[in-house]
Amino acid sequence: MDYPKAEIGVFGGSGFYELLDNPQEFKVNTPFGAPSSPIMYGEIGGRTVAFLPRHSKDHSLPPHMINYRANVWAMKELGVGRIIGPNACGSLQPEVEPGHFVICDQFVDRTWGRKDTFYDGPFTTHVSSADPYCSIMREVATEKASALGITTHSSGTVVVIQGPRFSTRAESKWFASQGWEVINMTQYPECYLARELEICYCNISLITDHDAGAEGVEPVSNEEVIRVFGENNHKLKDLLYSMIPALPVERDCACAHALDGAVF
Repeated sequence: MDYPKAEIGVFGGSGFYELLDNPQEFKVNTPFGAPSSPIMYGEIGGRTVAFLPRHSKDHSLPPHMINYRANVWAMKELGVGRIIGPNACGSLQPEVEPGHFVICDQFVDRTWGRKDTFYDGPFTTHVSSADPYCSIMREVATEKASALGITTHSSGTVVVIQGPRFSTRAESKWFASQGWEVINMTQYPECYLARELEICYCNISLITDHDAGAEGVEPVSNEEVIRVFGENNHKLKDLLYSMIPALPVERDCACAHALDGAVF
């Protein structure tokens, strides 16, 4: 099937299931099975955009059951060269408060058993993930968030846990003691799979809560995550509508050349 071509992809996280006005919907087939939902296609500021809610439109897919490979491959199938991955996240540091945004530059993987590579052989392929997030996209995201008056941290490390359970207090304190800022359940392998396909990727972490290890606050709950995300959803949409038209058309960053020399 011939699909429309899109320049930029957006994955919607918890509480974020719509982005485009009057989108077209397409079911995309991949060698790795079905994506989380049909892909919605449209335009923002003259740029063609593909939108896919990673948990599905009815949030029927918990983090550990998402078909990340199918989702990322579907974006590649549409010609997407840049992906923005917003999501609801917890804070591990007191200065990172609910309602703030963090534009992450590093991740720490604490998941297990997820299908996290496209390269299962016969050619052994080692793709660097030293700097997993696109520096050019991060710069644009930070600049546009600041212009909109959104309190934003221009860097941060997200530790990705398996889910669907939240952390114990001991785990949360351990993560915080490492100096990591953000905790989430979906950034890995999503961002790394994009790198394997030489797609630029930018994370926008919308902080919804302080994690269980924080002193003097109630432990995170799903109800609170959805409440705070809903209150700040408009800020995320404003940022995406400002950021997407400002992204460079041409790509000459490390992301676009990730496979150079990667095959053993």
